[in-house]
Amino acid sequence: MVCTNMGIKAGKRIGVKGEISAGAKSFVLNLGKDQANVVLHFNPRFDAHGDVNTIVCNSKDKGEWGAEHRESAFPFQEGTNVEIFFTHDPSNLTITLPNNQQFKFPNRLGLQVIDFLNAEGDFTIKSVQLE
Repeated sequence: MVCTNMGIKAGKRIGVKGEISAGAKSFVLNLGKDQANVVLHFNPRFDAHGDVNTIVCNSKDKGEWGAEHRESAFPFQEGTNVEIFFTHDPSNLTITLPNNQQFKFPNRLGLQVIDFLNAEGDFTIKSVQLE
């Protein structure tokens, strides 16, 4: 699924509800300007690319990946429905996980508006909520 022209300004919150596939290896939610300019690559990995039960975050600027950030909080379970919230400001993105744990990832691109959202991997988006 790909959403474009979203126009989500700093301070607004994006909620993504979806279903994690049974037997999931990993999934990705990308937020940013477009496919080449991703302010947040959010990648929970159950067992993929050498990571187990780890959230890997990154950004992509003009098609170039930045440094990966790993988060040990992992409230995800295969075959379940989840809701994840993202709030951005000029400095950071705040990610709120299903168990209400939060962590921050730097707004490396300095984006004021998020226009792009896509999902890949073992996750099906059921709804997107803007607040």
